[in-house]
Amino acid sequence: MDSFIQSHEATIRLAFFVGIFALMAIWEVRAPRRARTLTRLQRWTSNLGLVFLNTLVLRILFPAAAVGMALFTSAQGWGLLNVIDIPGWLAVLIAVVVLDFVVWVQHVLFHAVPALWRLHRVHHADLDYDLTTGARFHPIEIVLSMLIKFAAIAALGPPVVAVIIFEVILNGMAMFNHANVRLPLGVDRVLRWFVVTPDMHRVHHSIEDDETNSNFGFNLSWWDRLLGTYRDQPRAGHEGMTIGIRDHRDPRRVDRLDGMLALPFIGQVTDYAINRRRWEDQPPDARP
Repeated sequence: MDSFIQSHEATIRLAFFVGIFALMAIWEVRAPRRARTLTRLQRWTSNLGLVFLNTLVLRILFPAAAVGMALFTSAQGWGLLNVIDIPGWLAVLIAVVVLDFVVWVQHVLFHAVPALWRLHRVHHADLDYDLTTGARFHPIEIVLSMLIKFAAIAALGPPVVAVIIFEVILNGMAMFNHANVRLPLGVDRVLRWFVVTPDMHRVHHSIEDDETNSNFGFNLSWWDRLLGTYRDQPRAGHEGMTIGIRDHRDPRRVDRLDGMLALPFIGQVTDYAINRRRWEDQPPDARP
């Protein structure tokens, strides 16, 4: 099975991407959570154009990507999981969970470090929230994310199949929890004890700073609960909350490809999120 997955890695990833994208797109049409403010044509052209550009950049810079790094570390015997004797299935499970935590930490850092927040603003500046938001990242952030992933793989030494599984989960869950879909509240309440649901992650895309600085997870919901960054619901409710960044509301800048590419280089260097915990609808003496 492992050899089959490794031999057909690209096909497997593409099949899951297309299948999940189609499923979530249909779900968004049939049961949307929020009304759209912009047309799909306007946003999807830009967001998917950025996906295409990022894919091209990664293929040029890192042709073998994370799977190639896992193959290299395995051949060299690098990483913790290559030097301890545990069953293969356990190594896969540990690797997927640890890599998930690495992405959580990375996400927090992209909110905490001013230069990194400049890049990450491209993801948060989307004026609507749907499955294409989950793939909307500046090319420089994508390259830095890949380098962080390489470092984590080198330190951990995960099985190659674990990296493939993780990459499929990463892409699939990003589309799922960014989707503009309505889950029954009871189902959402149970699911979010284990994984990040669309309602849980949507809070993270609120215009309010304190809500933006919550729910950093992309797959497992444990990290936010354990480390104090979990927020149950937005104050204004999911239909009433405003998506995006307060100072970036012009669709020509934040929902066009040229504007997204330029966005990291606009504004002051101190304009980042995690040190701001105010919200506009509270009096000054009530703000933390």
